[in-house]
Amino acid sequence: MPTHRMVFGELHDNGEKIDEVIVSIFRAPHSFTGENTVEISCHGSVYIQRRILQLLLSKGARMAAAGEFTQRAFLNGKIDLAQAEAVADLIASESAAAHRVALQQLRGGFSEELRQLRRQLLDFVALIELELDFSEEEVEFADRAQLTALLQTLQSVTGRLLQSFALGNAIKNGVPVAIAGQTNVGKSTLLNTLLGEDRAIVSDIHGTTRDSIEETIQLDGITFRFIDTAGLRHTSGTVEQMGIERTWEKIRQAAIVLLLVDATRPQTFASIDGVRAQLSGGQQLIVAVNKIDAGACNAPCAATPVYISAKNKQGMAQLTEALINSINRTPLAADETVITNLRHYEALQRTQEALQRVEKGFADKLPGDLIAQSLREALYHLGSITGEVTSGEILETIFSRFCIGK
Repeated sequence: MPTHRMVFGELHDNGEKIDEVIVSIFRAPHSFTGENTVEISCHGSVYIQRRILQLLLSKGARMAAAGEFTQRAFLNGKIDLAQAEAVADLIASESAAAHRVALQQLRGGFSEELRQLRRQLLDFVALIELELDFSEEEVEFADRAQLTALLQTLQSVTGRLLQSFALGNAIKNGVPVAIAGQTNVGKSTLLNTLLGEDRAIVSDIHGTTRDSIEETIQLDGITFRFIDTAGLRHTSGTVEQMGIERTWEKIRQAAIVLLLVDATRPQTFASIDGVRAQLSGGQQLIVAVNKIDAGACNAPCAATPVYISAKNKQGMAQLTEALINSINRTPLAADETVITNLRHYEALQRTQEALQRVEKGFADKLPGDLIAQSLREALYHLGSITGEVTSGEILETIFSRFCIGK
């Protein structure tokens, strides 16, 4: 059969009909893996699938290892390593934003940007290496001003990619949002309202929530991981105190802290300064005044951005808007490359560090061989992202995380 043809027929095992199937033929190099490939499309019965697999295994086939098809596509030059990892991200994507970023990387947008960086670096290295060949004559083939300008451009690009990781990590793993506040301000009610179901226990008794409850919600294509925490207060109860300690831990780990205060209890506003003091520079704080349906808001409310009634679902659109606006999605809007993979982030970090050493080497007038070594390191780390430079250990680690059959 010629390539890219489909044939309908019956599959038999020793004369016994197993199923009516469609067989597709893909001849090398025109297949996903770049190798000869046959695909059998059968009915969805688990029994039928098992019988067909048993038949194939009896004829000499074997089960694929985790990620083996994608690994073969990489080894045969059909895709690079960054694109291979994008396949896993695409399969695992659970939101519109995660799907969009994975698809962009699979199309090769990220890889092309890295290739451009690497080409510029290679030109850079070639000039420096040429100077080393004529070191005794003290000849300079490369204009230092131009090289410094190129260095700054390269660092600007790697810096932008590194900065995108905060957004990329949030898109891939969800934005952790800690719902915090004193006891009985309505944290569990808010979580239930956001979810549209009774996930957390709601009670007028203070200290009902003693451990964190975590659920995910998608807002405008971004996954948010909401964490309902124990109420902040002084207590002598050992179990409740453990819950409060976990609350502070969740607050410090969260990207966004959604702090609830009670419009009817002015003393709850005291928690704002205490929580704000625990936040680092990269964390966002959203203060929501709850229970606005239960009484008039007093003076401290004037400084808070969102007014809600979690019980009556008032102000939820404004709260949702505040959560979405707390995520800087400019790179997505501009269709820029967004880094979602920790391995890529670490490689870019090392690239940036090597480029900074080169720039410092120029400023300190270091010998060309030392500068060339730092440039080679930058090339190595860039190449490790796309697989131009790699090792068996890296490949095994990456593809072992894939599911069977991919």
